[in-house]
Amino acid sequence: MPDSAMWMNAFHEAGPLLPEDVHHTRRVVLSGPPGSGKTTAAGALGRRLGLPVLRLAPRPQDARVPCAGLLELALALQALPAARELTAELDEAAGRPGSPDDAGSALRLRRQTAAVLREAPPMTLVVDNAQWLDPASAAVLGWALRLTPDLPVIAAERTWRPEAAGHWCGENAYAVRIPPLTNSQVATLLSPYRLAPREVTRIHTHSGGNPALALALADASCPLPDRDGDSGRALPPTASRLVGEWLDEVPAQVRELLTLAALDDRPDLDLLDEVAGPAAEALLAQAEAAGLVDLGQPDRTVRFTASAIGAELAARQPDHARRLLHARLAEASRDSVRRDRHTVLAADAADPRSARRAARAAVRARQRGDHALAAELSLLAAQRTPHEDGDLLTQRALTAVRDAAHYGDLPRGRAAARLIVGHDTTPDQRVDALVALIDASGQHLHGADELFAAALHAAAGRRDLTAQILIRQSIWANVNEGDPQRACALAGRATDLAEAVGDTTTTAMALTMRARLQRVLGHPDTETTLSRALSLPRAASVPANSTPQHLAARHALFDDRPDEARTTLLPLLVEAERMGDAEATVDILRSLAEAELRAGRCARALDHAHRAQALTDGTALSPAPACYTSALVEGTAGRTDLALAHARRGVDASRQEDNRVFLSRNLFALGHLLLVTGRPKEALEALEEVRTLEGLQQVRDPSILRWHPELAETLIVLGHLDQARSLLDDTRRTATDLGRDAVLPALERTQALLDAARGNFGTAARRLNDAAGRLRHLPLERGRTLLALSHTERRGRRRASARTAARSATDLFTTHQAHPWAQTAIHTLGRLEDAPTDDDARPRLTSAEQRCAELAAAGASNRDIATTLTVSVKTVEATLTRVYRKLGLHSRFQLAHTVTPAHE
Repeated sequence: MPDSAMWMNAFHEAGPLLPEDVHHTRRVVLSGPPGSGKTTAAGALGRRLGLPVLRLAPRPQDARVPCAGLLELALALQALPAARELTAELDEAAGRPGSPDDAGSALRLRRQTAAVLREAPPMTLVVDNAQWLDPASAAVLGWALRLTPDLPVIAAERTWRPEAAGHWCGENAYAVRIPPLTNSQVATLLSPYRLAPREVTRIHTHSGGNPALALALADASCPLPDRDGDSGRALPPTASRLVGEWLDEVPAQVRELLTLAALDDRPDLDLLDEVAGPAAEALLAQAEAAGLVDLGQPDRTVRFTASAIGAELAARQPDHARRLLHARLAEASRDSVRRDRHTVLAADAADPRSARRAARAAVRARQRGDHALAAELSLLAAQRTPHEDGDLLTQRALTAVRDAAHYGDLPRGRAAARLIVGHDTTPDQRVDALVALIDASGQHLHGADELFAAALHAAAGRRDLTAQILIRQSIWANVNEGDPQRACALAGRATDLAEAVGDTTTTAMALTMRARLQRVLGHPDTETTLSRALSLPRAASVPANSTPQHLAARHALFDDRPDEARTTLLPLLVEAERMGDAEATVDILRSLAEAELRAGRCARALDHAHRAQALTDGTALSPAPACYTSALVEGTAGRTDLALAHARRGVDASRQEDNRVFLSRNLFALGHLLLVTGRPKEALEALEEVRTLEGLQQVRDPSILRWHPELAETLIVLGHLDQARSLLDDTRRTATDLGRDAVLPALERTQALLDAARGNFGTAARRLNDAAGRLRHLPLERGRTLLALSHTERRGRRRASARTAARSATDLFTTHQAHPWAQTAIHTLGRLEDAPTDDDARPRLTSAEQRCAELAAAGASNRDIATTLTVSVKTVEATLTRVYRKLGLHSRFQLAHTVTPAHE
């Protein structure tokens, strides 16, 4: 496990965030379960007060020794006469009968302790593990601390006491419960382990954000309990010990009730009331006070704050005891599917009747949309099917693999696939299982070459089966290897093989994949290939996001036909949700979010993006695709800070998963957001990486990911005008050759910005007016173009035209609820309306202010400007403040659109 120095560094970078006002409070009580970071937080808070820290740290055995805490205090301050006097009194009192409870001894201890605290040099007293401070010491300290109100005291203990006014450290103590780490904070803590994002997310869920528990799980060499679909496996030893300490904070009756909750897949208050009677409420309150459960769920479910708690409670039970508890839960459950689950788990695993019951319950769970439960039940049905009944076992195992694939439950998918591969099955069945496992793995497919080789071996030369595997290899080659040429060739081979045996379902899938890649490569036969796929019969077994209909909707989006895309996507969403296919549902929700955003329906776009993100975060799916969509939609319709967080998370996930397609997309989103928030130098770094990645991936079609105008605008802001012109010329030529007219208005807008940067304001305005006229069906793009027109007209000193354009942009963004853009447009309009109407009355900058403004508009930092102008940084800050005030600006982004940047 990492050393304490690393833990401290992680705390400072991503540790529990204490309320800001706690730093100005003299008496603080920090509480949290074992491993939550109380000691680290107390130490950090103590150091922030700027005084030396005196730390007392009683142990469990000290709680039974009267005045042990006072002795530790006295020995820590032995240089003080009062401390030596207190030590002597404690020694003498220990030899007297009845001490230290007699009145005389108690009074002397109080007087001497108060004297020690008054004589002590300035310090902060930290009492760690305060739950083990003996009662006698707590009483004496509490009295003495009332006489030294200026002494800072921090107590860290495990018991949550919201009524901290009665705490021994002071009547006005500030009670703070240490919050759990967020997923991103856990990622920072575990960064030395270089774990994949999905593993970090799994550890975050399992640890509940408890730092010590997260480190113990990351440090363990054995897998997490649910990694193979087996919830009864024990935790790693260090993690088990830590959770055990946590559970020891509550009585045995509480642990028994929590064990029952751990054995239900979705425990709620009604179930636990039924099984435990009237005592359940009080027992659960104790569990909540110890931080073991969260009872505040709107649906009355009981949620463990860390899933490792439930895993530990379940693993502690011997098999026969666990079965008896499941029997109790079956009697108490009012839900027929969950009652059947408990009945199955209470039965002997060798009883074939339990397999039949599990299979029937899985069907009902699937029908009502409870796909997580269906995945568990279908695996149970397969595992409990007798091996001699090979055909039934294989059928149930295949169902389990598909259920797991639909929900993104990779551990259960692997467990079910092993049942098939390890059994005497046909090539069709083995390939079905391996293909379903590949599909369930998504971007988390480790050992891809071996798995594809095993699948091809299982296909035994069958052309129809080989074609199915080649389609998956094509996807892998495109997404993870970034080689669409090879991927297209694999899809072509799959098409030929499937057509040769008349397999129309596989042929349609292969043609769809081939058309997708041809579009990327700018192949002239793209639409012909897609039309062939659309002409074939539609098979219900094909995931909705793999159909030619979904690809046709994507192409409509690329070509700026969002309403056509939406019409195609809505039935596919219904189908994906009905099938319980989480990955397909997320993909279609993402496409719908992009269609609605392109059409200017921002509220609907936000709803689709939020649903896609929530579904992704609730399953084992890669976060990269949903993060990309969330970044785009939030940045346009929500909050740019959230959008930036999504984009950065998507970039990190894509790098970890080696997903080059979504690395490009998330970097594009990040670059766009940095550009529009006034950080062009950072934007340039992200967008240049996009250009490199897209070149390596041989992406020729500029309509798929429209990074070209964003990069060109960034280059213009930074003064790289020739580079911007070259990029625009090349992109315009390619778009024209491929017939991608939808790309041209954005290129024209950026070309106008280039014209304006060279002082050709009239030409720029004509271009922008023309582009705005071509974007009437895309209100947000039109609004952005009108906003650029306003800035251009203002720089050309045509303020009336600038106001008209800004007013139109404001109306568009406000009507369509594009809040960040609306705020920018309103500010632009306000500056124009508040400024003098005489164009010649524009505030004039001094030569020094003009030069400083030009450098800032080009993206130079204050320090860079100071170096260039040979002045101090403070002088630069003061100069820019005057520039902002004169021009009515509030950000460098506005400055870059107002002042012609200096050429580097």
